[in-house]
Amino acid sequence: MLEKLFPNGLLTNEVTTVLGVILSLLTFFTVLFFVWEKVNPKAKLEELKKRTNSWWIIFTIFTVTMFINKAVAVCGLAYLSFLALRELTSSLDLRLSDRRMLLWCYIAIPIQFYLAYQNNYGLFIIFIPVIIFLILPFRAVITGDTVNVTRSFSIIQWSLMLTVFSISHIAFLLNKSPLPGFSAGNGGLLLYLIFLTQFNDVLQFIWGKTLGKKKILPKVSPNKTWEGFLGGVFSTTILAYLLKFLTPLNSQQALIMGFMIAVTGFCGDVVVSSIKRDYGIKDMGNTIPGHGGIMDRIDSLTYTSLVFMHLIHFFCWE
Repeated sequence: MLEKLFPNGLLTNEVTTVLGVILSLLTFFTVLFFVWEKVNPKAKLEELKKRTNSWWIIFTIFTVTMFINKAVAVCGLAYLSFLALRELTSSLDLRLSDRRMLLWCYIAIPIQFYLAYQNNYGLFIIFIPVIIFLILPFRAVITGDTVNVTRSFSIIQWSLMLTVFSISHIAFLLNKSPLPGFSAGNGGLLLYLIFLTQFNDVLQFIWGKTLGKKKILPKVSPNKTWEGFLGGVFSTTILAYLLKFLTPLNSQQALIMGFMIAVTGFCGDVVVSSIKRDYGIKDMGNTIPGHGGIMDRIDSLTYTSLVFMHLIHFFCWE
C-alpha cells in the first residue's frame, strides 16, 4: 500500500518491514520506561526518556525526508551537512578572516549534492577533494592574514570533508543506477547503512555498560572499553548478516560489510571525541536533547557512509 502511495522506488516492502520493526522497538521502550517509572518513581530515567523522545523525532524526520522523494532526500541530506559544518566550525575557534573560506564551503554544499543527485561520479568524487581543496587556501591568502593560517587550512578542509563530502556519499548512494532484480532498491541500502551505524553505537554502549572493564582509549573516550568495542563489532556483524535482504550482498559480503561498519563507526566516534577533548567540550552542541549536537549523533556516520558506498560499489556494481 505504501509503495502505491509513494511510487518512487525507495519505500519497498523490505524497507517498510524494517521501518515497522524500528517503530515497534521505539514503542516498546517508550512503554517500558513509562511503566518502570510508575512502578519505581525513584528510578533515574530522565536521560533515557529524553533520548527515546529524541529518537522518535529523528525517526519521523528521517522516514518522511528519506523515503518520500529522492529530491527531498538529497535536499534533506544537504541541510544536514550544512548544520553539521556550521556546528563543527563554530566549535573550533576560527579566525574572523576565515569566514571567507567558510563562505566557499557553504557554496560547495548544493553543488556537491547536485552532483550526487545527477549521479555524476566523475565530478562528484573530485569536486571537494580536488577543486575546493585548491580554491580554499588561495581564498585565505587573498585576505593577507597569515597568522595561524596553516591551522585554519587544516580545520576547514578537514571539516568540509567530514561533514559534506562524507554525508554526500549517502545522497550518491540513493541515486545510483538500480541493480536489475534487486527488490529492496537503493532505499534498502540507505536503511541498512543508517540502521547498522546507529545500532552499532547503541550495542557498543550496552556491551560496555554490561561487561566493560578494560579501557580502550582512556585519554580520548574514558567510557569506551575493549569489551564494548568487541561486543559491538560481533553484534553488528551478525545483524548485518540478518538484514542482508536490504542489500544485494551475499552472506560473506554482508559479514564483511557489518564488520567494516562496526569498526569504522567506532573510528568516527573516537575521532570526534578527540576533538572535543582537545577543545574541552562535552558535546558539539545541544540541538538533540539527550544526544548533544548534530555531530554527536552523526560522528560514526561520517566514516561509515564513505566505507559503505565504496565497498558496496566494489561488491555489486563493479
